[in-house]
Amino acid sequence: MTTVSDNGLSILDGGQLRLLRAVDTVFRRLADGWDAPEFRFPFLMRCTDLDRFDYYDNFPHLGLTASRLDPERVAPLLAEESRPLERVPTEVMEPSGFGLPSAACYAIYVDLAGTTLPAGGTTRTTVGTCFRNENRYDGLQRLLGFSMREIVRIGPEDEAKNHVLRAKDAVLALCAALGLDVRLEVATDPFFDKNSGKAKMQRLFPVKEEFVVDGLAIGSVNYHRNFFGERCAIQAGDDTAHTSCLAFGLERWVHTLTLRFGSTAAAVSAVESLG
Repeated sequence: MTTVSDNGLSILDGGQLRLLRAVDTVFRRLADGWDAPEFRFPFLMRCTDLDRFDYYDNFPHLGLTASRLDPERVAPLLAEESRPLERVPTEVMEPSGFGLPSAACYAIYVDLAGTTLPAGGTTRTTVGTCFRNENRYDGLQRLLGFSMREIVRIGPEDEAKNHVLRAKDAVLALCAALGLDVRLEVATDPFFDKNSGKAKMQRLFPVKEEFVVDGLAIGSVNYHRNFFGERCAIQAGDDTAHTSCLAFGLERWVHTLTLRFGSTAAAVSAVESLG
């Protein structure tokens, strides 16, 4: 049983954690099949790197930062306030240079900044703890901090597009094997201005599609065109790299599979039987 506290914080029990690891193993097998080595990045990102992606313009409602406390100002605060503290006031915080990212793939683009990849590009995977300052939270369906597995393709335009197509096929096949009634729904990408040429191209090739089960998006495919390639100066051969990614919200899969099979134990058995 999940223990839920205030502000979108949840605890996974042993069975749920086993299910999360089992389903992530399936996702990592996909990555292995696509020759995607695994990377682990820090939980924090520099604000300058996030701002490189217009993050604070497009996602100010989700933004969270990690701030250093000024010890000299904390001591007087503790002497005056009732304990334990419910909130730490901003006046005892130093300006922050680090943000808590809302997606795992950002760190991959920053890591590749200024590089020239082979003409065919590369594929990478990572799992990260991501953070979103939502208006509301709902158990494992919507969390303040959650686990995101991503498989990212960085390379020529056709390679990035093909990654989206094969990812959609793979996830739809996985959902069918697990008996999940999934719909693929087109979503918007706020990185592109609605009136821009890139946004208008979405009608030809949608940049974001979500895998939706019972109204809950459990994953998505995203085609960013050359946005991150331009912002991070990533080349694929002689051309600016295009990027695309397949993303899974792991706790949402735990929620969805538990509902589907009636218990975490039954869900684990179903996932592990996929081989």
